[in-house]
Amino acid sequence: MTWDNAIENYRTFLILEKSLSPNSVEAYLNDVRKLEKFCEENFSVTDLKKVTYEMLREYISFVSDMGVTNRTQARSISSIRSFFKFLVYDGILETNPTKLLEAPKVGRKLPSTLTVEEIDTILNSVEMFKPEGQRNKAIIETLYSCGLRVSELIGLKLSNVNFRQGIIKIEGKGNKERLIPLGKNAKQEIKLYLKGYRSYLDIQPEFEDILFLNKRGAALSRVMVFNIIKHLAHRAGLKKSISPHTFRHSFASHLVTGGADLRAVQDMLGHESILTTEIYTHLDNNYLKDTINKFHPRIKKDEEEAAEEEKKGKKKKDQEEE
Repeated sequence: MTWDNAIENYRTFLILEKSLSPNSVEAYLNDVRKLEKFCEENFSVTDLKKVTYEMLREYISFVSDMGVTNRTQARSISSIRSFFKFLVYDGILETNPTKLLEAPKVGRKLPSTLTVEEIDTILNSVEMFKPEGQRNKAIIETLYSCGLRVSELIGLKLSNVNFRQGIIKIEGKGNKERLIPLGKNAKQEIKLYLKGYRSYLDIQPEFEDILFLNKRGAALSRVMVFNIIKHLAHRAGLKKSISPHTFRHSFASHLVTGGADLRAVQDMLGHESILTTEIYTHLDNNYLKDTINKFHPRIKKDEEEAAEEEKKGKKKKDQEEE
């Protein structure tokens, strides 16, 4: 079987069996195509059955020498492993040359979050005198109150919003459904948006059940949501790099910091693994500083000695004044 045929079969597998999003499918296939090009140009190998572990090692070294980050390398290896595992599963190959392939260790990067005050500042910067102002405010409240991905926000169906019970149903990655409580503020802002801006739109038939719409009565694009948030962050005077995902990170971080059960947060975020959710258990620097000042014996002793010196100095000053 040629690479082209194998890749097309793999595409079908990712879509139908794995239920991956179009963006994820293209990312996987792009990694495989890069490997195909490397094998052909460096080893003159066009037959999938002739790809060896050594060739794969050479490819990973090649990618590493190009200055690609460990995270990108790990993703590339994951794509290649998945591809060859599929080939074995599909009976095209008898053995999997990626079995011994090791991915570089990837350090966890703490996500950027916003404080409650910063989120309020963004909400207050919404231009409510504009027709779309209430819609934009409802978008921010929904992103933060429910921790949605931008793709989930723009695809949120009106029929999946239950105001009476105060919950929304989300169709997330892999078409997996989950229920998320809808906060009081988000519920209020969405209702105002429905009564105002949305009720005056000439809605296109195929978008009648989509909650958030543009002025043409169609679904919002990812880019449009990014631009709305970028504009509001600039108006709010925030220097941070803020995206729709920043509100999702803030939602999770604030819940965990407030003592929420990690499993509950995992369910609301739609994470497959609890390990992904655990990144939100990071503590802020002030808390760490207070903890070490309170409990570390060396620092505790230094503070006690400093307090004693201050007490002696004050007593001496009082005696001199007498």
